Amino acid sequence: MFRKILIANRGEIAVRIIATAREMGIGTVAVYSDADREALHVLEADQAVHLGPSDPSESYLHMDRIIAAAKETGAQAIHPGYGFLAENAPFAGRCASEGIAFIGPPAGAIRALGDKTKARRIMEKSGVPVIPGMMAPSGDPGVLAGEAGKLGFPVLVKAAAGGGGKGMRVVRSAGELAEACLSASREAKGAFGSGDIYLEKYLERPRHVEFQVLADSRGKTLHLFERECSIQRRHQKIVEETPSTALTPELREQMGRAAVAAAKASGYVNAGTVEFLLDADGSFYFLEVNTRLQVEHPITEMVTGIDLVRLQIEIAAGAGLPFSQDDIRAEGHAIECRIYAEDPLSGFLPSPGRIVHVHEPTGPGVRNDSGIYPGFTVPVEYDPILSKLITHASTRGACISRMLRALRDYAILGVLTPIPFLADILASEPFARGETHTDFIEKHFTPWNPVLHGLDRAVLAYVIGDARGRRRAETASTGKAAEYSPWQALGNFRP
Repeated sequence: MFRKILIANRGEIAVRIIATAREMGIGTVAVYSDADREALHVLEADQAVHLGPSDPSESYLHMDRIIAAAKETGAQAIHPGYGFLAENAPFAGRCASEGIAFIGPPAGAIRALGDKTKARRIMEKSGVPVIPGMMAPSGDPGVLAGEAGKLGFPVLVKAAAGGGGKGMRVVRSAGELAEACLSASREAKGAFGSGDIYLEKYLERPRHVEFQVLADSRGKTLHLFERECSIQRRHQKIVEETPSTALTPELREQMGRAAVAAAKASGYVNAGTVEFLLDADGSFYFLEVNTRLQVEHPITEMVTGIDLVRLQIEIAAGAGLPFSQDDIRAEGHAIECRIYAEDPLSGFLPSPGRIVHVHEPTGPGVRNDSGIYPGFTVPVEYDPILSKLITHASTRGACISRMLRALRDYAILGVLTPIPFLADILASEPFARGETHTDFIEKHFTPWNPVLHGLDRAVLAYVIGDARGRRRAETASTGKAAEYSPWQALGNFRP
């Protein structure tokens, strides 16, 4: 087993990886940029190495500096978390050539599955259902128009490299195609370094269902059931749950077998996720493989009792999976809500700034994977995720109630968050009925008209009342009114 690992990431995922490494008796090395000198992952790790300026290209994406940090500290392995270099085949290959274990799949698998059209060809050859569409990218307008005609509108323009909704456009008529392809290609080029695009048939109101897979280097591959990730905003997941309300035991078995077949076909090793789109008639189609740990991995851990990060580390160290498919059981229901520093009333724009107060929810079945603390300044340079809030209960109804209570108990002051927005989603009738399709937000929460709950009103009244009291006191002592910010009233705030 490794004696020390370096975590080539930041924020809540770095803190989460450090927690498992500590349980395993493994030393940890954090890396950080100028913006993250006082970040929680830096404080939690056994050692920390400064990489450089805040720009990701000069820090968290700088392979030479990360490899040098691993060698300097004697780290035998690197865990990439998610984002940054997690799905970078050259980095995985570089680690191997430098004699450092990469806690993830081999470079060849990342490379093959990172190209979406190549991945589609691999799946088709292996008998995994794929959405009708192109099997090779093209930038030729004539070719793209011809393919769209064969598929029939609407079609989906997609980037051949990358994901996360970038380089993706829905096209509903021939007249929209040329401009959509040009803009998608430009966005893909900026985000992934490749402007290659291709077309798929667009499915109206599908569900987004993914399967967690694990594979060791000894030939054993299995799955840890599904996660439903249909509630998305601009193709970004914001609420995930397991099990899916749409899957029967028979459909779950079919999709699980397909996920395992997809992993085997690509020579996959370590943890990964096979994503599918599920149509209303029960047909499912391969979407992509995420060759890393997912943001939503905690809900799988909650229902199975399996620590995915521990298994990632053990597999990278050469161990075999300690159980078979039949040994894995999923108990109860789990939901995750992603908590970002963003303003839900202004188009969910990032809301960086200094956090002045945090009150985390607690209690049975509540988990909060957090990367913040009071006094920490959320930087503008990186993804604004602050934490992942997870609840687990014996039934879906109980899990929803637990999540609603946890959201209403969660206070982060100093930056804006979508916690009230998430609470309204969880409290909605469509969510309670399990009617979670990829157009959920667009259909039910556009526009969003928030309603202040009792606690929200109490907080607002406290802030305003205390601000007025302090202003009166200052006026009495100085004879003149001073400019005042209500945030200054929060020093002794108790939710």
